[in-house]
Amino acid sequence: MTDHAESQEIAITETVSTDIVELDHPVDTVLLKRVYEAALMSSQEPLSITELKRLSDVPLETPFIETLLSELAVKYADSGIELNRVASGWRFRVRPELQAYLDKLNPQKPPRYSRAVMETLAIIAYRQPVTRGDIEEIRGVNVSPQVLKTLEGRSWIEVIGTRDTPGKPELFATTQQLLDDLNLRSLGELPALEEMGSLLDQSGNSEA
Repeated sequence: MTDHAESQEIAITETVSTDIVELDHPVDTVLLKRVYEAALMSSQEPLSITELKRLSDVPLETPFIETLLSELAVKYADSGIELNRVASGWRFRVRPELQAYLDKLNPQKPPRYSRAVMETLAIIAYRQPVTRGDIEEIRGVNVSPQVLKTLEGRSWIEVIGTRDTPGKPELFATTQQLLDDLNLRSLGELPALEEMGSLLDQSGNSEA
């Protein structure tokens, strides 16, 4: 057998082998997108890629799943809800510009936060990790324990450790929940300070 013939035989063998591997793990993308759609619609919280992988009968790579999710997002591009990615995963939510109409069904207004709460949150978000003393130094006034309790109650901040100084003051940082409520993927996407309050006002009832 010539070298050329041997080369052709090897190429044919590799092609057949690849086809067999693909056939061993067929993926019904139409069904899978419907499964993802149902899971995301019925979930109260964002679903991570790890969780979405568990919905398939065969192993799937992250880029493949993200492609399906992007295609699903296009399906809802002109609807009243949107599929987007936040810090902890993917979720459906009501488009912010429509929230005012839905609020008519529930006249209770979302909680309004004091200037002290919003200033403290902003300092933690942009300067983290920070201690209570750091916040007081920047604001120029004492930080009320109720302010920190309010932010912790919303799961927007958490204690991530202590500073290695006398008294071991606690270090505060923001959480993934804050990013989810702001509809952001990472801290690098944090909005300008004046925009943060309005975005949080929209977060109260915006999930689909």
